Amino acid sequence: MKAVIIDDERIARQELRRLLLAHPEIEIAAEAQNGFEALDLIPKLAPDVIFLDIQMPEMTGFEMLAKLDDVPQIIFTTAYDEYAIRAFEVSALDYLLKPIAAERLALAVAKLRPRKIPPRLEQVFVRDGERCWLVRVADIFLLESEGNYTRVCFKGERPLISKSLAALEARLDPAVFFRTSRAQIVNLKWVQAVETGPAGNLVITLRSGETVSASRRQSAALREAMSL
Repeated sequence: MKAVIIDDERIARQELRRLLLAHPEIEIAAEAQNGFEALDLIPKLAPDVIFLDIQMPEMTGFEMLAKLDDVPQIIFTTAYDEYAIRAFEVSALDYLLKPIAAERLALAVAKLRPRKIPPRLEQVFVRDGERCWLVRVADIFLLESEGNYTRVCFKGERPLISKSLAALEARLDPAVFFRTSRAQIVNLKWVQAVETGPAGNLVITLRSGETVSASRRQSAALREAMSL
């Protein structure tokens, strides 16, 4: 089962990694040191479980969960016992107090069940006001975030749908659809040209004529994905 550890304390993350060595059924897919990093990782990785600290700078564990469209199994790991009731109100699987005892962790892990991942989308029903489309996913060349909505670009159309970019990303094939930034996902099969921009990041030209700038971080990942 795939896990993500979310904790602002490096030592706490290392200790939990050490304890989880006793549970080879748990694969630690990634670590995040704050809620913003976690919100970027979780939709991409679709973990079975997150080990989540509560008190973190800028965004608490509870605030992070409220921003997720698809919430995996949650095991809270915290030094504070006063959040236990609220933790179970958000359907937490368990609530572990630091320092975490190996025996207590084993009881929490025993409750885990493999997550059922929804199948990849092949076509989608899109509705914008009175207009409707049944769209092949292969025809979508760009998705753009607009708050909690997403603009879907295909065949000259740009309807706005009431799903977040993160929710759609979890259902798309990551080998085809690439997150260029927090706000955009491109269909790699529609890429016509890639150039280096003035800031050192990559600028993508799609066959549709659209240009998309990748963030610096995602530019490095795109170079690897496209063997540039």
